[in-house]
Amino acid sequence: MDLYDRVKKVVNEQIAPILRAEGGSLELVEVSEDGKVLVAMTGSCAVCPMRQFTVKGFVEKVIREQVPEIKEVQIVA
Repeated sequence: MDLYDRVKKVVNEQIAPILRAEGGSLELVEVSEDGKVLVAMTGSCAVCPMRQFTVKGFVEKVIREQVPEIKEVQIVA
């Protein structure tokens, strides 16, 4: 399984269900070979003032625990 697929699996199984429970969602945009992940926040997450905290404090933490090659997660518009 390549890096993108590993991150996508974590997003689909561990992150997206929790965000959906709050009316939001997250789309995986890109996973670079140097360990940078780009995501788009959708639904209520797109307009939430806490979205940066959600990405750094939850999304990035969960992804990095499961896929240690990942260095950071950033939101794209």
